[in-house]
Amino acid sequence: MPKYTIGVDYGSLSGRAVLVNVQTGGEVASSVYEYPHAVMDTNLPDGTPLGHDWALQDPQDYLDVLVHTIPAVLLESGVSNEDVIGIGTDFTACTVLPVKADGTPLCFLPAYQNRPHAYVKLWKHHAAQDKANRLNAIAMARGEKWLQNYGGKISSEWTFPKIWQILDEDPEIYEEMDRFIEAADWIIWQLCGKETRNSCTAGYKELWNKKTGFPPDSFFKALNPRLEHVIDEKFSRSILPLGTCAGTVTPQAAKLTGLKAGTAVAVGNVDAHVCVPAVGIDGPAKMLAIMGTSTCHIMMGTEERQVPGMCGVVEDGVMPGYFGYEAGQSCVGDHFAWFVKNSLPAAYLEQAEQEQKNIHQFLREKAQKLKPGENGLLALDWWNGNRSVLVDVDLTGLLLGMTLQTRPEEIYRALIEATAYGTRMIIENYRENGVPVREFYASGGISQKDPMTMQIYADVIKMPIKIAGSRQGPALGAAIFAAVAAGGAAGGYENVFAAARKMGKIKEKIYYPIPENTAVYDKLFAEYRTLHDYFGRGANNVMKRLKEMRKYIGAEC
Repeated sequence: MPKYTIGVDYGSLSGRAVLVNVQTGGEVASSVYEYPHAVMDTNLPDGTPLGHDWALQDPQDYLDVLVHTIPAVLLESGVSNEDVIGIGTDFTACTVLPVKADGTPLCFLPAYQNRPHAYVKLWKHHAAQDKANRLNAIAMARGEKWLQNYGGKISSEWTFPKIWQILDEDPEIYEEMDRFIEAADWIIWQLCGKETRNSCTAGYKELWNKKTGFPPDSFFKALNPRLEHVIDEKFSRSILPLGTCAGTVTPQAAKLTGLKAGTAVAVGNVDAHVCVPAVGIDGPAKMLAIMGTSTCHIMMGTEERQVPGMCGVVEDGVMPGYFGYEAGQSCVGDHFAWFVKNSLPAAYLEQAEQEQKNIHQFLREKAQKLKPGENGLLALDWWNGNRSVLVDVDLTGLLLGMTLQTRPEEIYRALIEATAYGTRMIIENYRENGVPVREFYASGGISQKDPMTMQIYADVIKMPIKIAGSRQGPALGAAIFAAVAAGGAAGGYENVFAAARKMGKIKEKIYYPIPENTAVYDKLFAEYRTLHDYFGRGANNVMKRLKEMRKYIGAEC
């Protein structure tokens, strides 16, 4: 009798579950649930306004994903819960929330439902940038060696700027929270009834190191005396490796999901990192780009190297026995969606509707007729700041070369090309710092449905691109780790390498660089790099001055 696992992928706007055959990696059924509250970036449900650069979520949406999607895949497939041997999940990160000792989110309590800091801070909550700036300055002044494992700069997206913002702006919420926890770990708590912390989010987002642990209490005291014992008061020093069984489904969670009580639950994981085994990667120097609203670049190496501008290097952070490297771009799919939402003439929308085409498909069909360089445009892909290699959310977008003859499809293509240049910057930065990148894989929605973009990427980075064999790469990866958590005796696997070889997959289609295109893109990339360094490395901070002016004038109004 075949055995199955379920992977649940929590994205920025929805959660999706996939039921997978453990022996073959075949996806038997899937279900998607859109978050009713989506991303709260202007106000709370009761109308309480939010500040600039806020991005919150309601954790009830995460529970509702379990309630809706897991019964749906069991019903669709006809598979008995007796044959489901494990469940794994993955999450965006750093997506964190304050909870009580029993795991109850503070925003569930009536007294705090109008308090923004009681809610989940989504990964793209950038309102703690001032805390990140101070944290980096203090760490550098103290000569903290761990800082170089994160490219020399901590992002405002990460845990400690966010909890410091809570302490500074709403100290009552800080006092009332018993734990500050990644959503990746919180959802596991809801399934198995106990708090666990995974090595991936701990290593990449919470400054934990397998050999040395967390930074010393004296560092946190230097940030704010009330943070001196933050690790022991609000976090945990007990960190579990990826693939570990966190526990088993509780009777209460079984009632919610339709799973059998006692089913193995894998420790939490991150949506990008969990994809690596889903494409069958089992060794170093193979970069995987998970391309969605943003892009995360994951790769493994055989040694620990400190690379400026990377998000982090964590031992066993992706798969055991290797150092996992992470970099990323914070605006990719969001980039294209912004343009469609705000900058298209009505005639384009009407024509796309008449032709019964998705507007992105309509634009791509026009844009793909252009040759590299034909649009005469160049953009910096910083509509949501720069994650790698500059690590600066206060940078903003730039579009250069427009004339009265510039057409929408030319701008659309320029924005796509800009994200490809950003990926090449990341690859070259690794190579310049002694970390080889020899192969390139892509996963996520863009890689599955946008051949034009993937060909542009292949031409820009000058490498063949292999495409994930699943449209649900993170969910498949989570299902693979669930099979490892269940173990061989239950019908799963003893390690993730064996599971990846059986359950991971790529498509036959490979995108190869076209020499005449790469020649043009080499020239355009050189121009991109000049703009990148001029506006991003301090020669001209006009982007930051404009952003500060907007904040100041907005506050006056």
